[in-house]
Amino acid sequence: MALDALANQLAINPQSLDQVKLQAKKQDTHDGIKTAARQFEAYFLQLMLRTMRESVPKDGLFDSEESRTFTDMFDQQMAQTVSQGKGLGMADVLLAQIERSLPKSAGGVGVSQPTTYDIPLPTRATTGLMNGVLSANPVEASTSNEFIQKMQPYATAAAKTLGVPTETILAQAAVESGWGKKELKTADGSNSYNIFNVKAGTQWTGPATVKDVTEYMHGNMVKSSEKFRVYGSYDEAFADYAKLIGGNSRYAKALNQDATGFVNGLQQGGFATDPNYASKIMGVVNSNSFRDLFKLNSLQGVVG
Repeated sequence: MALDALANQLAINPQSLDQVKLQAKKQDTHDGIKTAARQFEAYFLQLMLRTMRESVPKDGLFDSEESRTFTDMFDQQMAQTVSQGKGLGMADVLLAQIERSLPKSAGGVGVSQPTTYDIPLPTRATTGLMNGVLSANPVEASTSNEFIQKMQPYATAAAKTLGVPTETILAQAAVESGWGKKELKTADGSNSYNIFNVKAGTQWTGPATVKDVTEYMHGNMVKSSEKFRVYGSYDEAFADYAKLIGGNSRYAKALNQDATGFVNGLQQGGFATDPNYASKIMGVVNSNSFRDLFKLNSLQGVVG
């Protein structure tokens, strides 16, 4: 199937983004980048439309969950249609910027080979505009986008191991670390890279650090000092997390599940004592700002 045909499907079938990635690797590099740039513009247009809709009062005879769903689908299709036409020119700017950095063949054309291209996101190229579009959302755009960019490669590898959605692991890491602002530090103030706040336990033989925490015991909040694992990198931290969840029978019900099944399995297995742990993670997963930024960042790997 041609890349242009696949791109037109995305308005009604988000899963076809995976097909775009596959086809982009098989076809000419220019076509892959062009398709990714168009999808970037389509998502950005949808963000603007959604933000404008949110500024309109929701009261009225025809306001309902069904009408809002239909309106969101309409905006998504409109954004897709505009981006596949003349668009706003954003896709052309992205395409030109990316192709200037491509290796050149003898004929002056970019070499068609699998390469990872750094498609600039709005928070890099147009920070003020993107922050303005997402200002009505609870998560501050630049902070969440920076966190997603930084953690998504590690989360993707862990998600593949566990058979769960990447965005769910990203959301859990965001909840545990306060979007990277409250990462666990060692005694000397250095980063422990323990993004999931995994406790050391008796079987842990690596370095550890002690931290005062507040947990729930029999419905009551109790303060205590606990030992937590210290890693040498995020790669090591996510790999150990995947090993812990995948290799412990307590979390068997969390494996190979959708987002809801995964977080419920984590809570039932006792990963955290907070009775609202699963709902907090799902609150992030289901937020418009998180979903939109996750999609935008995912486009960076379309031609990778």
